[in-house]
Amino acid sequence: MACVSVFPSPSSSIILPLSSQLPLRGYSLKPSSLSWSSSFPSLGISVNPVTVPRTPSQYKNSIIMAAWTRRSRGELAKKPNRKSWKQKTDMYMRPFLLNVFFSKRFIHAKVMHRGTSKVITVATTNAKDLRYTLPSLTDQNACRVIGKLIAERSKEADVFAMSYEPQKNERIEGKLGIVLDTIKENGIIFY
Repeated sequence: MACVSVFPSPSSSIILPLSSQLPLRGYSLKPSSLSWSSSFPSLGISVNPVTVPRTPSQYKNSIIMAAWTRRSRGELAKKPNRKSWKQKTDMYMRPFLLNVFFSKRFIHAKVMHRGTSKVITVATTNAKDLRYTLPSLTDQNACRVIGKLIAERSKEADVFAMSYEPQKNERIEGKLGIVLDTIKENGIIFY
């Protein structure tokens, strides 16, 4: 009679006859074959070699979409997901950007470094030195003063060229044109 020893703890051992052990599901005590593949348990999965092709409507309803599908040209035009070469390199080719904001009461202008988002120079008619000296804080004379201050402070910070990107539907005329022209007149290059 074959026996198997079971060790529940290091100090004691129990010996059970082999016939009292129940065989595990899928395993048999005697191998049906001596091959290597027969040593694995049978799972009972059947594979049907003939598959029915899926219709396109079934693909739309599936959760996982194929990652390797290429988008059509029309779809690319609708959803551009890549930046152009100019968009990628513009912040390095033109690093200093002028920001001008006109409120009802004041004029604000600042020069920022695009790469680091640091403010280089600031000029506003809301500053104490200008608020009490200018007769009007939003007229054309105030625009000239702001342009001159931005140009002087930019030169002190070793910035001699900057760019201005107008927003959508924004025209460079009126007060904005006066600010930009004054900055150009004081020796700053716009690229």
